[in-house]
Amino acid sequence: PGPWWTSRDSYKGAKGGVLLNAHYDSVSTGFGATDDGVGVVTVLQLISYFTHPDHKPKRGIIALLNDGEEDGLYGAHAYVKHPSASFPRTFLNLEGAGAGGRAALFRSTDAEVTKFYASAPHPFGTVVSGDGFKRGFVRSGTDYSVFNGELGLRGLDVAFMAPRARYHTDQDDARDTSPESVWHMLSSSLETMKAMTEYDGDEFSGGKRERSGKNRYGKGSDGVWFDLLGLTFAVLKLSDLFAISVTLLTAAPILLIVVQVIITKSDKWYPFSRKQYLHNADDDEPVYFNGFRGFFRFPLAFVVATAGVVALAYLQTKINPYIVYSSEYAVWAMMLGAWFGITWFLLTMADRVRPTALSRFYTLLWMYSFSWLAMVLTTISENNMKVASGYFIVSYNGTIFVALLISYLELLGLPKHKVFVEHVVDVASPQSTRPGSVSSRRLLDHSEDLPRINEDDEDAHERTGLLRGGDSRTQNTFSNFGRGRNRDVNKPLDENEDIYLAKAYGDEQAWSGSLPQWTWILQFLILAVLNTIVVGQIALFTTSALHQTPADGNSVFPIYLIMAVLSILLLLPLTPFLHRFTFHFPTLFFLIFIGCLVYNLLAFPFSRDARLKTYFIQTMDLDTGINQVTLTGLDGYIQDIIAELPSAAGQKLNCTETSLSLRTGLRSCSWTGLTPHVVPEATSKHALAPYGNHTHSSYKDWVSYSISTPNTTHNSALFTLRGFNSRACRLTFTSPVSGVHLSNTTFSSTPTVAQNGSTEVRLFGREFGGQFEVNVTWADGQSKGKKGKVGCLWSDGNGVGEVPALDEIKRFAPVWSSVTKGDVGLVEGWKEWEI
Repeated sequence: PGPWWTSRDSYKGAKGGVLLNAHYDSVSTGFGATDDGVGVVTVLQLISYFTHPDHKPKRGIIALLNDGEEDGLYGAHAYVKHPSASFPRTFLNLEGAGAGGRAALFRSTDAEVTKFYASAPHPFGTVVSGDGFKRGFVRSGTDYSVFNGELGLRGLDVAFMAPRARYHTDQDDARDTSPESVWHMLSSSLETMKAMTEYDGDEFSGGKRERSGKNRYGKGSDGVWFDLLGLTFAVLKLSDLFAISVTLLTAAPILLIVVQVIITKSDKWYPFSRKQYLHNADDDEPVYFNGFRGFFRFPLAFVVATAGVVALAYLQTKINPYIVYSSEYAVWAMMLGAWFGITWFLLTMADRVRPTALSRFYTLLWMYSFSWLAMVLTTISENNMKVASGYFIVSYNGTIFVALLISYLELLGLPKHKVFVEHVVDVASPQSTRPGSVSSRRLLDHSEDLPRINEDDEDAHERTGLLRGGDSRTQNTFSNFGRGRNRDVNKPLDENEDIYLAKAYGDEQAWSGSLPQWTWILQFLILAVLNTIVVGQIALFTTSALHQTPADGNSVFPIYLIMAVLSILLLLPLTPFLHRFTFHFPTLFFLIFIGCLVYNLLAFPFSRDARLKTYFIQTMDLDTGINQVTLTGLDGYIQDIIAELPSAAGQKLNCTETSLSLRTGLRSCSWTGLTPHVVPEATSKHALAPYGNHTHSSYKDWVSYSISTPNTTHNSALFTLRGFNSRACRLTFTSPVSGVHLSNTTFSSTPTVAQNGSTEVRLFGREFGGQFEVNVTWADGQSKGKKGKVGCLWSDGNGVGEVPALDEIKRFAPVWSSVTKGDVGLVEGWKEWEI
């Protein structure tokens, strides 16, 4: 089509290209090293790479460095109106929501475009974050929402996410951003862009544009994606995950039932088997299998241990709720130690009192039942809500099913019921060659579920332990865990030893001696390795994303609950083997738990490396010159910070629940602060009446406006306003307006108004001191008597003395706190108007 980009015509081709985006503006309270300096550096380096003759891309690339992202995604919104916006079909947006670490794939539009990211050398990310955006749990926005929502492009959002305490603060600087972080984003972006530009299919080819602009280039398939240790990246369609889920829900239980029928017909089904007679109940004594023993151990231990961990989460919330802000791994260690210790104690004590060879089988059976119920909920959410975060439940259920199937197959190695009963009766009969031997009595004791008495023991007396005799098993460590026997299996049986008792582990049922000795290793590898990797990755990712969000207003208790649940999921694969652990590991875990518990309850929650973030805004009534400084943060701590400020000394603080929509749950405290100097003296003149009688500078001159009403209509008004040294202004209305039109913009703009009207119009210009012309209409047909406010915002505080109140906080606030902007501007000046 020729050099279409030299004209103002839109691109008419079908193939299209790729949009590479980053924003070069930063917040006034931060240096912007990672938000979004690293993104800008990455874009520049990719321009250098793809403009080299040897690296010419097959698809064209638009490299966009936009402005105004921090104030409201204005740069991206402006790009939508540019002719070149018709060229790209896919996009890669580079962002920063933290200050260092690895750049994560935050969200993706679909599975097809996500496959491009899979080529990254060290991928990092999980669909859990994408679902968080979809469900509204993540309260932030990037240019991604504009490119996908307004242009209908399909693409990726790659961003730094931790540590969030440095995000939008003066710690977002080059010193706190490592070269490894730069290299991670650059290397991931390079490989992703190479995959995007080399794609030669029709998946992203253009079709008809809808009136909304969405789905212009196809919707794609909902995706499931996650990395595995940063070494590889898994991507599949949500529909494929749904098919796997349905298969596991239906086919797996049927297969287990079939195997159970086969085992039962083979007369080897010992689980839940209580007793059997040689011939009939009238003539024979019963032979007890004790197959029901140990069935309820796991659910009881699970409920008690889980209740203990949840109680810990509640205790932490009440005593020292914000310790997770700086010591998230101490919280993890406390949760893991508590659940491990409680579960081990209950399972081990039960096994010592009533040993059973079916402990592992019953634990897996319960785990499979619970995971199957969780799979039902996961499958419903996949199909109805398009939530893909339950992929780890699918992994859990699948691995537990395989481990349980192995336990089922183990039963085929046991003797038939009839054979075992005949053996027991034969040994106990008077005609037996060893009817009175120790082995025969012990075999009968096993059968009748009675405690054995060691005939070599001395008579009981007042100093004899109550648990004398107890467990005759050898004390094996977990490393040589197998089927510990009562004898050396390499030695031949003597005439008084029974073939079943000799092979049985400790005091477990005599019939269990024929169970394989090695299958537990296979089960352990299947259960522990994969689930630890998958769940551990989610746990680390979620912790990094959430543990410092209380400063944003998020509730603390859900964070502790999430950590508790993930702690349980991490340790749950160990529970089938937990009763074999010796006391060494649990003792270590218990000591770690005690130390972390004391620390978590008593330690101060913030530090130099994990500073509590507070939000600053200064408002001025330009008619009276009265200013008010407001600092927003966590209740109890925000007052301590303000107490260190000289200007607030002796003043009564006005503390209320914050009015900031994105900071619910925080406390805002206000006081009369130091006067700002955001408007230079020489420029403080009335713009709309430059030759008026203004002999000296005043706050009234910071914002100038005029209102005109046309004679032909009575329901509209034209506002002309300007803020000195400002490029962002606002109009607020006590009565909602039904229509808005901006008349002096490069592109004539008529913003969409809410169905019930709008009470605020936000204005943003490219140049400082620019003039805005806004025409508004009211649905009630009357403009007379309408009231509201007009104001402008000043966002830059780079020079010392421009915003003295902010300088004061930076100088005198405790070292464990930091400050960032609480709104678009640092200083907001307002005037009231009335028609």
